[in-house]
Amino acid sequence: MRDAHFCNQSLRSWAKMAHTKSGGSTKLGRDSAGKRLGVKVNNGELVNTGEIVIRQRGSKYLAGENIRIAGDDTLYAEKTGVVKFTHAKKTRFDGSNRYVTKVSVTPVKQ
Repeated sequence: MRDAHFCNQSLRSWAKMAHTKSGGSTKLGRDSAGKRLGVKVNNGELVNTGEIVIRQRGSKYLAGENIRIAGDDTLYAEKTGVVKFTHAKKTRFDGSNRYVTKVSVTPVKQ
């Protein structure tokens, strides 16, 4: 009788062991869709009023003449014209310099 009890006990403990690792849930594996940021219209190209020139986060490119800034820092054309990219030096609050690209639109006579 004692042997049968011992035998059942050992079978029970053996049945509890997993043969493969548990599938479980993971905290990884999530990824957001791309936001399609970047330059949409290049230097010398014609743009219409309201057309997006650059989609950006922050002020990587600065708005020049006839360019407006949207709430998400997107730059868009205020008037119909030709896009022009220029380089400029901007002084920060601490006195150091930052080299930036300024985007402007030169209006075209219609």
